Amino acid sequence: MNYTNKLKIFNDPIYGFVQIPNSIVYDLVEHPFFQRLRYIKQTGFSSIVYPGANHTRFHHALGCLHLMQKAIICLKQKNIEITKEEEQAVYIAILLHDIGHGPFSHALESAIAENIHHEIISLKLMEQLNLEFKGELELAIKIFNKQYHKNFLSQLIASQLDIDRLDYLKRDSFYTGVSEGNINSDRLITMMNVVDDNLVIEAKGIYSVEKLLTSRMFMYWQVYLHKTSVSAENYLVQIMKRAKELVQKGEKVEASKALDYFLSKTNSELSSKDLEIFTLLDDHDMMMAIKNWQYHEDKILSILSKMLIQRRLPTSLISKEKQTEAILTSYKNRVEEELQIENADYFVHQTCLELEIYNPIESPIFLKYKEGLVVNLSESEHQAMTLFLQQPIKKYHICYLNENKLKEINQSYK
Repeated sequence: MNYTNKLKIFNDPIYGFVQIPNSIVYDLVEHPFFQRLRYIKQTGFSSIVYPGANHTRFHHALGCLHLMQKAIICLKQKNIEITKEEEQAVYIAILLHDIGHGPFSHALESAIAENIHHEIISLKLMEQLNLEFKGELELAIKIFNKQYHKNFLSQLIASQLDIDRLDYLKRDSFYTGVSEGNINSDRLITMMNVVDDNLVIEAKGIYSVEKLLTSRMFMYWQVYLHKTSVSAENYLVQIMKRAKELVQKGEKVEASKALDYFLSKTNSELSSKDLEIFTLLDDHDMMMAIKNWQYHEDKILSILSKMLIQRRLPTSLISKEKQTEAILTSYKNRVEEELQIENADYFVHQTCLELEIYNPIESPIFLKYKEGLVVNLSESEHQAMTLFLQQPIKKYHICYLNENKLKEINQSYK
């Protein structure tokens, strides 16, 4: 008789040993839908700036599972009622919360399955897994969808204090080497409590919460919205856009079967067949295609692909001021003239970057004081930075081809 040990232990570079809590979680980890996450980078093209940022969604999901186990133990010790069924459900929900990500995570969000957010795909895949597992994911789906009567369980999955955030900030900080993003996830979990069915933080943890918020701000401006990473991701989107246009005009563009399917797709609906093929896509499909597209006869696709693969990215800057249309047009005219192409929109971009770290109305964090008083973080007399952190920030990312870059591109075509 064959016996499989399903209570496996993974060695995580951040937390040490991560344990699989039960057999259904093990079976979900072993499922092809989840194994695909091994081949999807957590931070898109951040590795183009921070070479160590090659960690994957698979790493992140297991890290979230580990932190969720800690959070459930902590809440139970504070006499918060959580049944075995609910415990298993939140483990499943946090494990699968990112299962719908496509190649390069957020970089190609809505570009492959057009205008469809990864959370919608995650839900559809969870529903499919629920059929395969004969209804065992029913409660996890309710919690993921915020349809379960215990609101705090859903808040552990998605909120200002969710387990997802506690892992990705610590993990992304570790792999990029950006120490400003590091947080004390253990301290935050230890300070968690529940009041009136809402997740709260005990008041003595206020500065750990503010550290979480400031770390998130630093990680956005130093990593996720780094000017070079944004340029690379913009060009990745433009490569996908150009390849789709060529395919839909009837031109041959070499790609894997799964990627070719989505390049040929003309509607934005997500059928069961689309979902099935989507689960075959990962970063390798994109990189293999882009490496080949460097030599495509279409000049625009070829240049874009070479610039990304060879890291010969455009000049870029982030500014508080928005560039005028006249300036952008002058950049585009120069590109069209120098490269002898008809449309420079692929190469010159202005993107609005908006960041709101803490919204005390839409996504409040509450502090619980010993006497039972519950206070919004922004209204606490002990807060030090929260009032600053709740101010929205808007900046503009501009990328264009300067004279030197245009010469370099032209020389590569001689």
